Amino acid sequence: MHSLQQQSPLHLTLLKTSKTHQDTTQLHAFAVKTNLIQHTSLSSRLVSLYADPEINNLRYARSVFDQIQDPSLVVHNLIIKCYVFNQKSHEAIALFRDLLGKSLLPDNFTLPCVIKGCARLNAVEEGKQIHGLVLKLGFGLDKFVSSSFVSLYAKCGEMGLARKAFDVLDENDLVSWNSLIDGYAKCGEVGVAMELFDEMPERDLFSWTCLVDGFSKCGKVEFAREIFDRMPNKNLVSWNAMINGYMKSGDVESARVLFNEMEVRNLITWNAMIAGFESNGRFKEAFELFETMLDGNVVPNDATLVSVLSAISGLASLSKGRWVHSYMVKNGFLVNGVLGTLLIQMYSRCGSIESALIVFQSIPKKKVGHWTAIIVGLGMHGMAERALNLFREMCNSRVKPHAITFIGVLNACSRAGLVDDGRKYFDKMINDYGIEPTVEHYGCLVDILCRTGHLEEAKSNIESMPMRPNTVILMSLLSGARNHGNKDIGEYAAHRLINVAPDTSGCYVVLSNMYAAAGEWEKVSQVREMMKKRGFKKDPGCSSIEHRGVVHEFIVGDKSHPQTKNIYSKLDEMRNKLKSAGHVPDTTQVLLCIEDEEEKEAELENHSERLAIAFGLTNVEPGRPIRIMKNLRVCNDCHSVTKLLSGIYNREIIVRDDSRFHHFKNGTCSCKDFW
Repeated sequence: MHSLQQQSPLHLTLLKTSKTHQDTTQLHAFAVKTNLIQHTSLSSRLVSLYADPEINNLRYARSVFDQIQDPSLVVHNLIIKCYVFNQKSHEAIALFRDLLGKSLLPDNFTLPCVIKGCARLNAVEEGKQIHGLVLKLGFGLDKFVSSSFVSLYAKCGEMGLARKAFDVLDENDLVSWNSLIDGYAKCGEVGVAMELFDEMPERDLFSWTCLVDGFSKCGKVEFAREIFDRMPNKNLVSWNAMINGYMKSGDVESARVLFNEMEVRNLITWNAMIAGFESNGRFKEAFELFETMLDGNVVPNDATLVSVLSAISGLASLSKGRWVHSYMVKNGFLVNGVLGTLLIQMYSRCGSIESALIVFQSIPKKKVGHWTAIIVGLGMHGMAERALNLFREMCNSRVKPHAITFIGVLNACSRAGLVDDGRKYFDKMINDYGIEPTVEHYGCLVDILCRTGHLEEAKSNIESMPMRPNTVILMSLLSGARNHGNKDIGEYAAHRLINVAPDTSGCYVVLSNMYAAAGEWEKVSQVREMMKKRGFKKDPGCSSIEHRGVVHEFIVGDKSHPQTKNIYSKLDEMRNKLKSAGHVPDTTQVLLCIEDEEEKEAELENHSERLAIAFGLTNVEPGRPIRIMKNLRVCNDCHSVTKLLSGIYNREIIVRDDSRFHHFKNGTCSCKDFW
């Protein structure tokens, strides 16, 4: 003991002069070796050093703390603060609870740290309990403690309590003012935030930025810009908030102007722009900006790649998707979470369901999002049996499906015309999993029934739905009635649709088609007259095919492509081979898809997807799939022709139209004609 008392002052002196992690660990090792670690003053000083933000070794700090027989309140405070600093607020609150169990009373250093931890966890109920303790202990008027409660309640959206905590103090500091303004702004009460802002005795950058962010998020971009322009100094947060506001309001150009004006940008800036382009449907610009970002040596994070993969899905560019996937692998991005889900979605939407399956199988611990993405993808590609098998495997793996999973399952049933399975899984969703059907689930069920000719049952389901049917549901019923020649149900669906959404141009086209198929030309004229009055025009068919990283686009009768001569030569060859195979063109929809004579499209053989197929047969290497994207639904004749061509040329042709994927191979289609 005498030796311990002699050595400890020396080591306490050394510990006081320690500044680096290396110095501290060396002294720590010596203290353990010589048993000086039992000296409370020395071990408490070690905790203080390890908990210091400059060293910040939480593991060692807690290890030394646990060896102290009766750690003081000061030492407890150090560990609690270190936990909060390291985003481990759960542990901070647990240690606070232990502190109370030891009959130690917290002070005005303990309480702000614990309250901050509650705010980080959005643990408002625990915060209220601590507030009660604070009042009992007499810290209710302490400036720092009350300021912490303003921040806690504001961050948790409890603005009434935040205001009460704010009003308790005679004089609030800048942090409290900012916390209150930020809380009101984030809750959408920007008017109150503005009033407080005007009352503030002093302001800093955060005060201004709170308002810019608040007005931007609630859609009042003009007010946000006014505040932004008034700011005496602007920081990156305010620039980013303004860019976000413009993007969310759809004003992409104003966001771009601000972005170009910025002298300094951070990753959040780039992410805001890329995400903004993607959410506004500007997929090409999102990807190009990502390339610019990489060229500038800015390292992306998971959030960047979430937007980029979504943009690639919108572009349906398989080559870009594969390049980004390769980048992710090379740079160590994990696909266990949302990135895995988005990769599966991207490959599915780019027409490579095989690659989507490979990504899915590579994920060791599959979550519900991964299962759902692959089930949706397989259903989209008409592979209903594989989708349903995976759904059963998912349930056997004790992964609980959610509402979106069942949308994927029901869509798979719809694509393959599995009406009995569709009914079964709809009931299973409700009875076995307690999931309340949404309008999307009813839409899937109605679509299954309409595709398979169960129109009366579909109509009955629509009329018994607990919510109002949307445009998609009524269009399914109308299209089903047209396909199955049921004029009465078709008129019922059309009239309801016109009442609900009179600007749905597809409704008039399908209704006109239905009347024309029935030979009721007077009604055809009436519908087309209605279309003229509303100014509807049919979108021209456009098909695209990607080859060696370049996207080639074709419209009906297109002759602008550099390979036009070869393409039309291949079309002649295709026509002759189809004729030899006994194909008789279905010309019914040539007339039905046209509003008037001036807009009449070219003959069936010049439809955009056929030009794309001719290009693919000429350029894509044998053995590789020909992947085509079309903006409109494939017509009856082109569907039949593509089936035949896949057998004639022994080529796999994958066509994504505006509703689904068609896999044509050996003269068949994955949709089994339930399309």
